[in-house]
Amino acid sequence: MLIFWEQRLVFLANPKTGSSAIEMALESLASAALQRPALLKHTDVATFRRHVGPWLQAQTGEAFTTVALMREPVDWLRSWYRFKLRDDHDDPHHAMQGVSFARFAELYAADDGPSRLGIGSQAGFLTDGDAHADCIFRYEQIQDFVDFLENRLDCAIELPRINVPPSVDVALSDEAEEDLRELMAEDMMLYDSI
Repeated sequence: MLIFWEQRLVFLANPKTGSSAIEMALESLASAALQRPALLKHTDVATFRRHVGPWLQAQTGEAFTTVALMREPVDWLRSWYRFKLRDDHDDPHHAMQGVSFARFAELYAADDGPSRLGIGSQAGFLTDGDAHADCIFRYEQIQDFVDFLENRLDCAIELPRINVPPSVDVALSDEAEEDLRELMAEDMMLYDSI
């Protein structure tokens, strides 16, 4: 999470949407950068609205605008899979060894899958009941997000390519992908609305 005090702007770092690159590019411009632990770095909308937002408003007398990115939901899950494969090299038990993306998607689709995998959902991150982040941009159209930030922060921004996961097979059958999209209906609805 990055807080831009003068601009009354907060970047909420939705996981697997380029947040590390954004934080690297903008940390020096931010009044506060919460990057560790991951729980603070990835403060969701509900937590912000309950805790951080009211405190910021009490200090300034003004509400802060929240901004975030959202990735196409199935592509977001593919990114999580690649990330977990890469991180698995540091795990002596290699939980992801031999797990295909199709199997990973099945695990995610289980009743407790998102929480068991430690992933959650983008709608869960970006919404709080009927409310959501003030400005949500599509990851796939990141230039719109950069243009917004350049206008708000009054500077040119160039995002570095970092934290890029390995290329692996993330194909699904048409039927499996359709089932996954149905399971991720809340994410799909939010994504289609932006």
